[in-house]
Amino acid sequence: MGKKAKALSKEEPPCLNYHRRIPYFELARATDNFSEDNLLGRGSIGKVYKGSLDGGLLVAVKVLNLEVERDSRSFDAECSTLGQVRHINLVKIISTCSNFEFKALVLEFMPNLSLDKWLYSQNQCLTLLQRINIMLDVSLGLDYLHHQHPHVIVHCDMKPSNILLDENMVAHISDFGIAKLMLIENKSTTSTNNIGTVGYMGPEYGSTGRVTIRGDVYSFGILLLELVTGKKPVDAMFSRKLSLRKWVRNAYPTAVMEIVDNNILRTELTNLQQHSDGVDILLRCLSSIIEVGLHCSKDLPNERLLMRDVVPRLQEIKNRVLVN
Repeated sequence: MGKKAKALSKEEPPCLNYHRRIPYFELARATDNFSEDNLLGRGSIGKVYKGSLDGGLLVAVKVLNLEVERDSRSFDAECSTLGQVRHINLVKIISTCSNFEFKALVLEFMPNLSLDKWLYSQNQCLTLLQRINIMLDVSLGLDYLHHQHPHVIVHCDMKPSNILLDENMVAHISDFGIAKLMLIENKSTTSTNNIGTVGYMGPEYGSTGRVTIRGDVYSFGILLLELVTGKKPVDAMFSRKLSLRKWVRNAYPTAVMEIVDNNILRTELTNLQQHSDGVDILLRCLSSIIEVGLHCSKDLPNERLLMRDVVPRLQEIKNRVLVN
């Protein structure tokens, strides 16, 4: 069995704890009453806290910022369904907590936190191979959601802060299914424009608000370009006339090295010095990644790749890097 087949077959068994609904008082105790000291991150959807359950299990508690409804049955049913979605590159939903005034997801804790923190930290730096591994991990997770799971799951908000890294730097997609939870809770919502993040949403969202797997592909394409350049799509250098994608497209293929994240060049300096054609090898690798990113982020959804086609391309890029 090839590496890809092995990766796709690594669906996790159902979590033994999922059937146990965790009461509010246990989550409050686990997070020291949702203390700011335990706050891992915050966003429009809610806040995430680090916690330790009564049995000692470290978890991440995502307290959702949703409009409260008297009837939580649809929320609980959807969470139960999401709790059965298992793949090595998806964050496990361990349990839920839901009442009239409070809703939270109890998630697997990722000690290396988010990709966003690694990309823009002064103290941490990702090597090229680590970046490629993360790209491949995320592509496998999305491929599972789009093509391998019995029911298609659209993420709707793919971005670095929703990609979490475990102790081995394996990437896991977080917040899949959140869009559907939002629609359940806010029944008047007619689109997901309030869920996606500016810079990562496909241009079709603005005009139609439609949710499709190709919207996720667009976000993934932007993510690849961000991993190569170290630039956020909302960086101050970009405007209505110049986006991250246009900036990269203008530099591809003749001026690729001018837009590459300096951290990549620093981490690869030793490898470049050991090979007489090291710069050419690096250039070919980065150009291949950029090509995939540009293809995924085309304006017209039907012109984008599907994730099942992206996975083998990234696997091939990784294999070439390992050989060289």
